[in-house]
Order: sequence, then structure tokens, then C-alpha cells
Amino acid sequence: MATTLYYYSGTGNSLWAARRLAELIGDASIEAMVQHSGAVRPQAGAVLLVFPVHIWGIPGAVLDFIERLELSKSTWLGAVAVNAGQVSRTLVQLDHACAQRGWRLQAGWSLVMPSNYIPWGGPGSEALQRRRFDDAGAKLQAIAPLVREGRSAPVERGPLWQRALFTALYRMSFSRVPALDKSFWTDGKCNGCGLCARICPAGNIAMADGKPTWQHRCQQCLACIQWCPQEALQYGKKTPAYPRYHHPEVEVSQLPRPISTPEG
Repeated sequence: MATTLYYYSGTGNSLWAARRLAELIGDASIEAMVQHSGAVRPQAGAVLLVFPVHIWGIPGAVLDFIERLELSKSTWLGAVAVNAGQVSRTLVQLDHACAQRGWRLQAGWSLVMPSNYIPWGGPGSEALQRRRFDDAGAKLQAIAPLVREGRSAPVERGPLWQRALFTALYRMSFSRVPALDKSFWTDGKCNGCGLCARICPAGNIAMADGKPTWQHRCQQCLACIQWCPQEALQYGKKTPAYPRYHHPEVEVSQLPRPISTPEG
């Protein structure tokens, strides 16, 4: 059964997972959610959504993609939610969103990877990162045959305390996320290269007088900070002291440019 994997990625974790799964599944292709506008009508018999957990839930851009996705009732649908250990209720939320469209989410997996949310610190030690990469690779090997065979699997979820506490925080913060970019700033190392504007999956950065300006449609993926070659982008007061992270097997040139990227 042919499979299309639609992914959303800022610092490469979800892109890496989608690529690895496509290799393991075999008859599979990957497409970036940000390179689709209007209705999305996959031709494959199976669809797998691969995306990061943002503030303990589904990113707004992914919800928008789901609204534009058109599936037949015979399409097998699954999802992989990439997170740093707190998947919370994300996949349950996705299951409900799919039910509203008349679909069934037939499998949903949590995939733990190094954290890329730099305002709360770095990705952890090299040993922790290697362990998470190894564990994620092993889990993807287990997921691939289930997708290939069109089998069902339980929708994974975090412990009850996560689902109670973090779901409430997600709901309270969701409408405020686009404006959270007010906390970005550049230090004296910024050379105006414009890489941040080119790779922002939300198309949220424009260049003005050689400096990035944020347009208040942020998704909080923090790709701009993590990929800045000068480490000149900051968020709040603490990020100058924290190490940057992006997946070591993903190159910045492999990130798709969103259709809506503003020209600076």
C-alpha cells in the first residue's frame, strides 16, 4: 500500500523521522505540509502525519493542514507526534479533530527526541541525545511494518497528570502563540544573512534594514534561533547561555521554503 507522509518541521526532528519512516516503509513518499496551499488530496492508500508537539498540543499550522486535507473513507490514517517526553493529550486531540472530519485515526505514536525548545534550556547532554536518537530509531522500525500493512494501533497518550495539566495550558495559550514572537531579538552578531526568514515554516520573518522582523504569526518552532549560523537570534533573557540544537542528520538546505514566506 503506497503511503504519503506529510510532515511539519522546524529544527529537523520531524523531517528526520518522516525520512526514516519512508525508507523503512518502502513504497512511500514525503511531502512538507508548508508547501501545500488550498485543498490537499493525497492519492496514496495510506497517509501518515508527522509533526512536533508545540506547547503540549498540535501546532496551529498542522490543524490548518488537517482542515484542508481531503481523505476518502478507505484511506488509512496515522500520525507520529514528535516530542521531548511530554506528548500529553496531543494524539487524542488529533483523534478528535479527525473524527470531526469523519475520519478515523487508526494509529498514533509518540516519538521522543531531543528538546528544541531553547527558552527552557538546551537539548540535554550528548549521551542523552544519542540515547533518544537510538530509541527513536528503534521505535520507527517497529512502526513501519504497521503502516505498510495498514494495521491499527492504540493512540498513545501521556499520563493522566499531563493530560489534565498540560491540556489546560495548551488551551489557554493557543490563541496567544502567534504574538509570542514579541520576545525574539537579535544581538550584535547578526549579519543580516536572512537565513531565518528563508527557513521559518510559518513564513513569519521578513528582513527590514538587514535585520529580521517578526510578523506575529509565530508557531513557536524556534527554527530561527536554532539554525542561525551566528547564534545571533535570542528569545527572552536566557537563550544567549544555552546551546543550539537541530537534528544532526538534517541540513538547513533540506528544509522546505513555505509558500507564504514574505520577501524581505
